[in-house]
Amino acid sequence: MIVPIIKYGSPLLRKHSIDITGEDNPIQLSKNLLDTLKKADGIGLAAPQAGILKRTFVIDTSPLSEDDNNIEKIEKAFFNPEITWRSEDKIYYSEGCLSIPSIFEDILRPQKIRVKYFDENFNIIEDEFDGLIARIFQHEYDHLDGILFIDKLNPLKRKLLNGKLNKIKKSI
Repeated sequence: MIVPIIKYGSPLLRKHSIDITGEDNPIQLSKNLLDTLKKADGIGLAAPQAGILKRTFVIDTSPLSEDDNNIEKIEKAFFNPEITWRSEDKIYYSEGCLSIPSIFEDILRPQKIRVKYFDENFNIIEDEFDGLIARIFQHEYDHLDGILFIDKLNPLKRKLLNGKLNKIKKSI
């Protein structure tokens, strides 16, 4: 089921999420998030962006891997994720967000991360990601703590975006 995506300006995007449990119907939630993500032509979507304050998100790199064979194809849900390690090597990459349409900015993030999360059967998984997958994971992970990619911009750059951000706020 496709659900509405919450836009910038909604207080829901600034709240901290709580752990998801089996009682929250995680399989259906992840399916709804993936359906919504595909409809929106995105590559990542966190539950708070759908108005659900649970610690889960989905990643689907299919739209990118179709254009570039070097990009690993991943379509997956992450439940109660944690980042357990971040590399000191950081890189800039242009990020956007389905909750902040039409704004793309270069954001500095660690190039590699180690993570721990639960799969759909609540088995614990430990993994290491680098490059684009690490980038998407970190972006979506931030949503679970009420952090948006624009929060990582320097104050001057953020101020320059105020007009566009206010337009998005007024549209909600």
